[in-house]
Amino acid sequence: MNFVAGDRSSRDLRVFISTRESRCDECGEDLGRRALIFLAGDRGALCLTCADLDHLILLPSGDAALTRRARKHSGLAAVVLKWSRARKRYERQGLLVEEQALERAEAECLSDAEARARRRDRAAVQRAELDGAFVARFAERIRQVFPGCPSDRPERIAAHACQKYSGRVGRSAAARRLDEDAVRMAVAAHVRHDETRYDELLTRGRERREARDQVRQEVERVLARWRNA
Repeated sequence: MNFVAGDRSSRDLRVFISTRESRCDECGEDLGRRALIFLAGDRGALCLTCADLDHLILLPSGDAALTRRARKHSGLAAVVLKWSRARKRYERQGLLVEEQALERAEAECLSDAEARARRRDRAAVQRAELDGAFVARFAERIRQVFPGCPSDRPERIAAHACQKYSGRVGRSAAARRLDEDAVRMAVAAHVRHDETRYDELLTRGRERREARDQVRQEVERVLARWRNA
């Protein structure tokens, strides 16, 4: 089984949400779909009552601070997992914890909610400033590698390539080092879209690889012109 990253405590038991009609192998009760099931080795798949876990309550995923504190205060806990067909792995859905542990954690979170909100705001500002500084450095590196690049392009290329969560070349480790190959890839992508018929070929139904092959020489000519100016 491939468990989702983040189930960090080996002390925690694992409980699974069933994706089909299920029955407890010990008491014989029909559990239906989406039942919480504990796999007990030779004893089979058990309902929470037979597994002696029915005194725990579910804390859904989503609030990291609450989950962390509830886990700290709960003598017994179980990670709740569900199979994702799309991602082909088990993903964390929440945590089963003791009720008094959850109540204590909720009280702690309420007491410092404002302070934690301020910390999140400061962190968001810092990330935005860091990203902005990186985009500026990336744009300057474009000017160094491609001195003939039109003056209005480096910032556009850098902002596009470095967009957060995009998976584009500007988010790679090589780009973080301002590696020349990463800069070239970012500029080439811009040229492909803005200086060639690439997008038009795609709209006509051409495959990406075929369309890239058709405009490759044109992209190389523009890059050579911008590099050698």
